[in-house]
Amino acid sequence: MGDAGRRIHAPKIEYFDLQERTNTDPKGFIRSVDHYRVEPWGLYMARSSDHPQFHYLESWLLPDLGIRASIFHYHPYHQRDQDHYVDIGTFTRGDRVWKSEDHYLDLVIRTGRDTELLDVDELMEACRTSLLDAATAEQAVLSAATAIDGIAAHGHDLGRWLESLGMPIDWR
Repeated sequence: MGDAGRRIHAPKIEYFDLQERTNTDPKGFIRSVDHYRVEPWGLYMARSSDHPQFHYLESWLLPDLGIRASIFHYHPYHQRDQDHYVDIGTFTRGDRVWKSEDHYLDLVIRTGRDTELLDVDELMEACRTSLLDAATAEQAVLSAATAIDGIAAHGHDLGRWLESLGMPIDWR
């Protein structure tokens, strides 16, 4: 692991309640959602945030790809060199409530430049400590590799890759 002594957390679970228009984060905080949109390929969510580094969050949950693509609208004093942040995991559709389970791996996309894979150490530690089984970890690696390959083949452009798969996305 990158940080000596850092304890690995269990997979983060979130809920997206379309009827109540809420998002329950991994710590159990329930936040009001400004906008949900369901498409055949995924769920779009937009909501404000009380996070110290960003004030607004937009996400697409794309179950067939095993990814959640997000744009964090950072406060000016916390800007990051990234256009999209992608979580790898399991995203389960529901008529009323969608569920996400984060499987540690993340991608940072800088459109037109590069796509960076993060947190491989966390995935390995989660497997080693039985927080994640081998089949789930393998699927996470395959989902990440598929996304990295697809995004890179489209000029490190998440939107172009998803469009090529018949999954056009847009942001507010």
